[in-house]
Amino acid sequence: MLHYIDTRQGSNNKHSYSNGNTLPYTAVPFGMNHFAVQTENNGSWFFNPNDRVFQGYRLTHQPSPWMGDFASFLMTPIADTKLRGTVYTCQSSYRPEEATFKPHHMRIKQQRFNIVSELTPTCYGAALQVRYNSSQQAGFVVNSKQRSQLTLDVEKRTLSGFFNNFSGCRDDGFGIYAVLTFDQEIDAAASGIYDAKGNFTATTALEGEDQHFVIRFKDCERGTLQVKLATSYISYEQAQLNGRRELTPTFEELKEQAAERWNHYLNKINVTHRDEEMLRTFYTCLYRMFLFPQKFYERDASGEAIHYDTTARAVKPGILYTNNGFWDTYKTVYPLYSLIAPEEYEEMLEGYLTSYRETGFLPKWLSPDERGLMPGTLIDAVVADAAVKGIGKKLLPELLEAMLKGASTQSQEKGYGRQGTTDYLQYGYVPLDHHESVNHTLDYAYSDFCISQVAELLGQPEVAAEYRERSHNYRHVFDTETGFMRAKDKDGAFRPDFNDTAWGLDYAEGSAWQNGFAVYHDFQGLIDAYGSSDRFFEKITELCNKAPDFDVRGYGYEIHEMSEMAAVDFGQVAISNQPSFHIPYLFNYVGQPASSQVVIKQIMTRLFNSGFDGFPGDEDNGSMSGWYVFSSLGFYPVCPGTGQYVLGIPLFDSVTVELASGKQLHITTDNNNPQSNFVSHVTVDGETYTKLYLTHEELMAGRSLDFRLGLAPTYRTYSADELPFSLTKR
Repeated sequence: MLHYIDTRQGSNNKHSYSNGNTLPYTAVPFGMNHFAVQTENNGSWFFNPNDRVFQGYRLTHQPSPWMGDFASFLMTPIADTKLRGTVYTCQSSYRPEEATFKPHHMRIKQQRFNIVSELTPTCYGAALQVRYNSSQQAGFVVNSKQRSQLTLDVEKRTLSGFFNNFSGCRDDGFGIYAVLTFDQEIDAAASGIYDAKGNFTATTALEGEDQHFVIRFKDCERGTLQVKLATSYISYEQAQLNGRRELTPTFEELKEQAAERWNHYLNKINVTHRDEEMLRTFYTCLYRMFLFPQKFYERDASGEAIHYDTTARAVKPGILYTNNGFWDTYKTVYPLYSLIAPEEYEEMLEGYLTSYRETGFLPKWLSPDERGLMPGTLIDAVVADAAVKGIGKKLLPELLEAMLKGASTQSQEKGYGRQGTTDYLQYGYVPLDHHESVNHTLDYAYSDFCISQVAELLGQPEVAAEYRERSHNYRHVFDTETGFMRAKDKDGAFRPDFNDTAWGLDYAEGSAWQNGFAVYHDFQGLIDAYGSSDRFFEKITELCNKAPDFDVRGYGYEIHEMSEMAAVDFGQVAISNQPSFHIPYLFNYVGQPASSQVVIKQIMTRLFNSGFDGFPGDEDNGSMSGWYVFSSLGFYPVCPGTGQYVLGIPLFDSVTVELASGKQLHITTDNNNPQSNFVSHVTVDGETYTKLYLTHEELMAGRSLDFRLGLAPTYRTYSADELPFSLTKR
């Protein structure tokens, strides 16, 4: 499936507008390092697919431009003596249309130097193959923007470097150790540093900031250079050990190994469609779901897992993962792992337990350690979804302990655990003097439900009952008069001067429209709060049909999420950001699936593609890709922690999913054409199926789902047991 993928999908971005905010990562699934072409020396936005400039291959760990990069450096082949100590004097034009951007392989021709170079990744390093074709002396530049230490060993043909962290981290001395090994003889007299004026100093060691180290090779003007890169967060010795384990094969053999690692996951879902663009979009989205989280652990000489603990500033035993924002990924990424990669899912849970043991709280946003961003503690949903699906059973007692601590203890250090915990416990909601208080309240209520699910499974009925009751706290911020979730002060009064299109302040990256329906575990309870199914249906319909207006009230300026919602005529749905992912599916909860079906199909076919503008907003850590992957299969996990998937409308003619159970899920779609926006009939294993959801157990059993699409919607009355899960019974 690799031939369908171009890693530049969604990479045409700038600070003020996102078409994905992705980078063209070449890596192995969950690898410790990612590699990307750098086209501009512009902070987090260091690549644009329309640029015709190649500045080098960047080793990067950036999960989002809003988080920044860490432990990165740049590698640039050269064949020129006219250099200065800047990235710009090394750059070359290249032809993007002729370049290769694949998950397992990059290939670039530098027009200025007439150099063709390739890179293929391993988990802890990479191999580069550089073909020179010039009368100028062959060279290789390593550039570090922040503090670094570099040592060249001419005899051993190695460059060892330490590259310091320059994004948020508890340890300001944190960085990565790298060892580059070259197969060509190094010219010591011609190797060293250039300053900004072009003055050259031959040297084999340097330390400082913004370093520009040039290695030159003897008799390689028209030769081929093989470079092996090994890295570690722990030490040079560990980097060398990682390299010995991974980098012995040839470049072509490593390239094939990387391809096999990707195909292991990509081949688990086989989709067919007459339009190849649909296949390109699907498989590129699927690839993005296996980039994050990244391994943050290594194996010592005895094979035991070890990692660098940035909190203690010491090497510790144990599994650890990083670069994940659970506010984004709990919705789609982990539910997909539950179907096709549960062993990896369990190891990630073990890694998050390591974070808990070392910091006292489960993580919220790791990059590389806790950044404390976004509302809620939605790793609770990741745990609960694993629990109800039988994943990570031996870890659950300690995970429940960690969840309970987060729900009941106010951290004394900013960034850990729940924000406003004490007030939430006292009032049953987070008061408006806490930023984004509505989102916090709704997310805590959902997390309380997740805790109750895990407690129930572990045979703790009293804890389960207590937190199940707390999960109704969303009711405290619902205003029956306006039909919106609204912020309250400590006296129980709603904030005055309510504007339903005002963004920020009480809401995260949206208004009351996008953030007022996050009651994943109890939509029937929310429907009852509205007064009737008809009124709820009218509200969701109004959301879809309302103009994409916004008020910048809480921000004071237009943020990119506002611009992205306004750019497309999809009402207030704002599928451009995670709070809205479930909204198109809500019609199912009042027995009106046809409305969900048409909205979902229009979003899939009009707002996603395989190109440079491939996403309607930020593709965060695989989450938006996951929305597309699930929705295109015909179902979506609206409420992780219940083991249910709400039905939508499939996009492909046929699908075969190789499940972790060893069985296959088969999906076929009849009458699948652009004008068929509705599902007219569904069968499961040949029997008519009338429920609006599927269970995880049904999927893992290896069912055959057959959809027939139609031109006109069909209507019928649904019984309570045909509707998706709600804590409140109909």
